[in-house]
Amino acid sequence: MIELNDLLTRSGLDPTTVMVMRHRPAEKDLRAVLPWLAAERPAVYNAFQCNHSEVVEKALSKARHLVSFIGHEAGRAVFVGVYEVASYEVVSVDRFWALPGNAELRVMGISGPKDKRDSFWFDLQPTTHLSDWKGKLVIDWTGIERSWWRWAARNRLPVRAIHDESLLVKAMPDWQTLTFEWSQLNLLPTSWRQALAQWRGIYYIFDRTSRLGYVGSASGAENLLGRWQNYAASGDGGNRLLRGRDPQGFVFSILQRLSPDMQVEDVVQIESTWKERLQTRSPNGLNDN
Repeated sequence: MIELNDLLTRSGLDPTTVMVMRHRPAEKDLRAVLPWLAAERPAVYNAFQCNHSEVVEKALSKARHLVSFIGHEAGRAVFVGVYEVASYEVVSVDRFWALPGNAELRVMGISGPKDKRDSFWFDLQPTTHLSDWKGKLVIDWTGIERSWWRWAARNRLPVRAIHDESLLVKAMPDWQTLTFEWSQLNLLPTSWRQALAQWRGIYYIFDRTSRLGYVGSASGAENLLGRWQNYAASGDGGNRLLRGRDPQGFVFSILQRLSPDMQVEDVVQIESTWKERLQTRSPNGLNDN
């Protein structure tokens, strides 16, 4: 059976100088979108792996390359890329949050350096090693699964499969099953955004904090995508009863998908029927009309 070290050696890397990581963040929101970041926002993905605990940073400072994976399923990992450990610097907490990508990661729940200590920030430069297999190469993560970083030369990590298509961005689920956290709206994969831009529809926002709901309609430029991007930018989408609420608690879903050529007045009429059925008008909900 071919192992990861065989591939590393064939690509000109010395396994004794390579650290392997299998990322599976504890933060639920970040864990859900990490494959999307790897596929379409590589700089933000890389920011995620540039800072670590004291034990890990001491080990990584001795490596020449980092081979990065994401937890694919139990005991498996999907390949993202190989990074040269070019250098590192000590950064304060304030400096950490000012670095590119970290503000976006903060929205997804990362807490930053433990105990607010000065910590290492690694300059990880992506290389072309094995790049054709990004999202396609799957290995077995042998041994204790919570041991998420290892030295390549000290471990046997068998190649499980090399897929034809990337596993990082799956096909968009049926619209009737979609739910998105507010923090995910700016991170949706391109193919998903293209679909949402084509759909007019009636959407629902549930505020976990107040346990109240809001019904809205999308029939303007870029349809559902355009309307939801407005929420992503402003938090409240210009809706009076959503102002001042924490959008981190908002969950978005689609109640009804409509024809892309339906007249706006017909869309609004259908929206009104959903407000009645779900009783989302104030004081029972967050609609004020």
